[in-house]
Amino acid sequence: MDNSPSRKVWLKFKRNKFAFGGLIFILLMMLMGILGYLIMPDDAPNANTFRVQLAKEKPGSTFQFLIISKNAKIRKVNIFARMLYGQVPNFSSIPITSYRIINNNVYIHEYIGNEEKSPETRYNLKDLCAHCLLPTKSETTQALFKKSNIYSQTYWLGTDIYGRDMLSRLILGIRVSLSVGLMAVIISLIIGISLGAIAGYFGGKIDAAISWFMNVIWSLPSLLLVIAISFALGKGFWQIFIAVGLSTWVDVARLVRGQVMALKEVEFVEAARALGFSNTRIIAKHILPNIAGPILVVASANFASAILLETGLSFLGFGAQPPMPSWGSMIKEHYGYIIMDAAFLAILPGLAIMLTVYAFNVLAIGLRDAFDVKGQNITV
Repeated sequence: MDNSPSRKVWLKFKRNKFAFGGLIFILLMMLMGILGYLIMPDDAPNANTFRVQLAKEKPGSTFQFLIISKNAKIRKVNIFARMLYGQVPNFSSIPITSYRIINNNVYIHEYIGNEEKSPETRYNLKDLCAHCLLPTKSETTQALFKKSNIYSQTYWLGTDIYGRDMLSRLILGIRVSLSVGLMAVIISLIIGISLGAIAGYFGGKIDAAISWFMNVIWSLPSLLLVIAISFALGKGFWQIFIAVGLSTWVDVARLVRGQVMALKEVEFVEAARALGFSNTRIIAKHILPNIAGPILVVASANFASAILLETGLSFLGFGAQPPMPSWGSMIKEHYGYIIMDAAFLAILPGLAIMLTVYAFNVLAIGLRDAFDVKGQNITV
């Protein structure tokens, strides 16, 4: 039977139902973010298909559409390109309430709102569907026309103020939040572990200088620091990685510094020094592996903080720029509708943020208990 420390940690972690549920939720979110456009109802780039006449439609609304033109020059991309970047639509369509075919003409009522009825519009059947004009019976012509030019779409989570599919934009927003969180945590770990290990191991003036720098950064409000860095780097998706990462490394550095100071005098480190190992090898090979648990805990907590910072920046207009969907920018666009009849427009991205941050927080708590970290400077 495997009695390794890692197995004991895993078994202890699994007994925490909330933490294990948080891990499953995060893994599902990651899977949805990776698949992206393959599982989205609107697989156009950035899920940015505008249909203003469908603005603020309720969740579960279903509409019928008429394809009015097709563009043969737009070719279908392969599955990997579609998963990453989406598929540019090769047709144009309009929502309709009804249609009828008389001879070679199609008469439709375009959808323009729940309480209004549009005047009837006539289209030439040949222009819409040339292959429908086969010398067959009328019902066969209608069947062919319906098959090639009529389709239905259900908006499971409704539409936003521009008539875009909310479910698609929420799924695409997963990519923004998780990618910013991941890159910010990686940047914070690189900087925090490096500075914390150097300060804790060497001590003296080096420790004093690094600790002073950490205290200066620690004293600045995170959101204001990120905004200042965003001003310096400019607005955009990639700049937000650096801005959030540079504002979250202090937690890691303070933790690593304290842990390294506690471990640098123990017997196995003294033995490594006696064998003539270099300081770099002692830190990398002997000290850091023994504090991986606490580092993993603070990294999980920082992931949640990074997501909150990113959504706050997007709400203020410094994050991912339109038309790229972000949960923070979706709240910004729709928070005014909370007191109206479309509160779901702001509540849905708000729930996505809340559940994701909560999942990372309970994951961090579960890891803290599993690693039995009694740690200084670890806050979840």
